[in-house]
This record gives sequence, C-alpha cells and structure tokens, in this order.
Amino acid sequence: MAVVSRQAVDAALSTVKDPCLGKDLVALEAVNKVQIDGGKVAVEIVLGYPALGSRQALGDQVLQVLLALEGVTEADVDMGWYVHPAPIANSQAAIAGVKNIVAVASGKGGVGKSTSTVNLALALVAEGAKVGILDADIYGPSQPMMLGVGQQRPETHGQNQMKPIVAHGVQSISMGYLVTEKTPMAWRGPMVSGALQQLLNQTLWQDLDYLLIDMPPGTGDIQLTLSQHVPVTGAVIVTTPQDIALLDAQKGIEMFRKVNVPVLGVIENMATHICSQCGHEEHIFGSGGGERIALDYQSELLGALPLDLSIRQNADGGSPTVVSEPDSEITAVYRNIARKLGAKLWQQQKLGNAMPEISISDD
Repeated sequence: MAVVSRQAVDAALSTVKDPCLGKDLVALEAVNKVQIDGGKVAVEIVLGYPALGSRQALGDQVLQVLLALEGVTEADVDMGWYVHPAPIANSQAAIAGVKNIVAVASGKGGVGKSTSTVNLALALVAEGAKVGILDADIYGPSQPMMLGVGQQRPETHGQNQMKPIVAHGVQSISMGYLVTEKTPMAWRGPMVSGALQQLLNQTLWQDLDYLLIDMPPGTGDIQLTLSQHVPVTGAVIVTTPQDIALLDAQKGIEMFRKVNVPVLGVIENMATHICSQCGHEEHIFGSGGGERIALDYQSELLGALPLDLSIRQNADGGSPTVVSEPDSEITAVYRNIARKLGAKLWQQQKLGNAMPEISISDD
C-alpha cells in the first residue's frame, strides 16, 4: 500500500477552491491541521469568515479529493471558521467588543439601504456570525421598526453606558430606542455627530464579529464623523440600477475613497421585477447598473435583489425576509452576499491591509 504523505495531501487540498474568493485552501492558509495515521487522514479547515451555508458542500469537496488519494482508506474533515479582528494602524481606538465595522451606505434615499442592512445582518447571523447594527440615521431611524422591537428601551449600565437591544439574534442601538416615534430630531450637525459617537462608544457591544452601521443617505456630517472618528474596516454601497441612483452612489464611493476606507462591494436593489400574475420579468429601473459601477471602481457586485413586495412587507412588519422566509430564493441571495462580504474582509486582512490612515482632502 502506498504511503500517504503530507505533500500529497496538500496537493489534493490545493485543488479545492473557496467558493467566494476563488482561491485554493492551501493558498488561503485555511488548512489548519493535517493528521496522517497510516491510511487515515484527518484535516481541519478554518475559513476566515462565517460560512454555514456553504460548509457542507465545501467539506464534501475536501472529503472527495482526500479519498481519491492513493493509500487513503479513511478521511475525516472538520470545517470551521474564525473571524479575525481588523488591525488598527492609526491612532483611533478600537471599539470594545467589536472586531470589524462595516458601513452600509448609499448616495441617495429610497434605494433600500436600511432594508439591506437588516437583512445582511440577519444573513450573517444565519451564517454563524455575531452581529450588531448601529442605526446612524439620527433624523429618521428605521431599524427599531424593521427589527420588530416596538417600544423597548435599552438598559443602562453604570453611569454612562447602555446595553444593546437584541432582536432575531442581532444586537442593535438606535436613536429610535431613546425617543418616541413622533419626536423630531431638530439638531444641527455637531449635535448629530456627537450623538453618533455616543451611540457607538457607550453601547456595551458583546463580542461582535461585525458591526453594521446603517448610514443616512448622502455625504454629510455623519459620514465625515464616521470616517474621522470610527475605525471602519470597509464599506458597502447600496444602489438601484436607475441612472440617478448610480450617480449618487458614485459620490458615496468617492467619499470613502477620499478617506481611504475600502469599498468592499455593491448591492443592487430592485434589479428586476417579476409579475406575480403572469411571471413576466422586466427591468423597470434599468439593468446592469450595479455591476457597471462596481467595475468602474475595481470593486465587486455582491448581489442583486428583485423588486419584490414581500421584502418591503416583511421589513415593515418587523420580521425581515431572512428570518420570515429562511428558505426563499431572496434569503439565499442575502446569505450569499453575507458570505462574500465576510470573505472580502478576510482577503483584505490577508493582503496585509491595515486600518486606513484617514486623510481628508478638498478636491
């Protein structure tokens, strides 16, 4: 019987590619442990992002290539992941209890950014991550309604800290938890920026892999405050295929580029509409816009969502699609986006990209 060598095992594993990054497991340094005992081989694969939805398929691929090796009579595969905290290269202090901060932004309102944020957070939870949401839209917070929290108020801790509200497994904080629905936030820019920093720093986040920041639309005070005072790991841009939305999305991308925050990808909402009566598919707002803008800025289209009534109804009802319809095609898209986002962050860290050194320019 042929002797099984470590070199042969590594060669076999190098033929298996990560589905999100397209690189093999050996090159990604995802092979954490290999044990060889005669014809028995046991390997431990550790990805750098939550991948519950693709773990079985990837594990099966690894198992097949191992069993195909000459001399292997038995193989065991342990598939797991660990989300690494983002390195911080500048003087900004890390946020306690948070490994990675991702800004979800758009150039204009009405493109489904908040709906994307909550479903992306829930998709990351479904994939096995610990996730939080900071609702940074001080003037018009919407996450309390989408998470179905109702009139809950955060519990205080000590003199100036509060515990996040937990709903559907997601930790969250929002100005909407601190004021009534009818209370207008008639604040000037400095007050809003101060409130954002307080919400972020005075919340007792509990061991989060990812904190998603639901940004207000535009490129104003809150965006600059976030860029200057918060250690953002990366940003996701939400748009629709409509030309005017793409123009505004470009401004959002340019803003993050000016402060050296990596744009991890683009989510395209309302990409297509399928008639519920006849099944006819139509690109109401245009087609291919999200992919074009991603290519223009050397980024990636993370996923495209349809214009579907259920997405809006579920979010308005406090039970977003990912939790209310876990087996739907729409949920599958969100979970695929979640895996791609996590993989992009892992790749960014593996390339040695430290946290951005913030620099604001006038051009």
